[in-house]
Amino acid sequence: MALLADLFRTAVTFAGAVVMTIVCAAAVMIVSRLSPRSHAVERIIRLWSRTWLLLSGTRLRVVGGENVDTSRSYVVVANHESAFDIMACFLALPVPIRFLAKKELFRIPILAQGMRAIGIVEVDRQARIAIHEQLNAQAKELIAAGRSVIIYPEGTRTRTGELGPFKKGAFTIALGLGLPLLPVAIDGSYEAWKPGTFLIRGGREITVEILPPIETDECGDANELRDRARDVIARALRAQS
Repeated sequence: MALLADLFRTAVTFAGAVVMTIVCAAAVMIVSRLSPRSHAVERIIRLWSRTWLLLSGTRLRVVGGENVDTSRSYVVVANHESAFDIMACFLALPVPIRFLAKKELFRIPILAQGMRAIGIVEVDRQARIAIHEQLNAQAKELIAAGRSVIIYPEGTRTRTGELGPFKKGAFTIALGLGLPLLPVAIDGSYEAWKPGTFLIRGGREITVEILPPIETDECGDANELRDRARDVIARALRAQS
């Protein structure tokens, strides 16, 4: 019975989310063309994210919102457990954020146009050296527009409570831009929607804990910044479990 309930929940979620994605993508294309910095864009993004969680029966718990200065931009780094991490972070963080998306997602009609309209950063992982120049340039554009960029430095999604090694890219960007680094610990999204499967398990809770920012001028290099961020996220995940 539980499996049947989850299958039904999954079908309802995808059906509703596909419709909402089309509607929201069209809306942000229109709004961003008329007024690129309109707050309506952020409200549309949050509506899209809330729809996914609502339809899937997933609850969101946010801790540490007081650690965010909404007048500043950040390079946000978080562990990565599930596709739900994106929706959860859009809703949990009180600053406008944009994430990196692999170029394959930009081949999907309407979704691609919507992502470009709101400033999602397209990443070609085969570009190697060129990717760093691309990310730096696009990150600067986002910051100039008063937004923050979120990066999942593990690269691939991992099980709850298991933190993989962090890549240096996010920390190099933070140092280069002179922006504070905002660590975020996500727990529970793996159980709600496991990577590699379409099955969504209803009735789960995702906790997003926003940790105190790390000022980049307190760190000597990207390695030190990376290690500090990974350590605080790992400690937060251990405390949550």
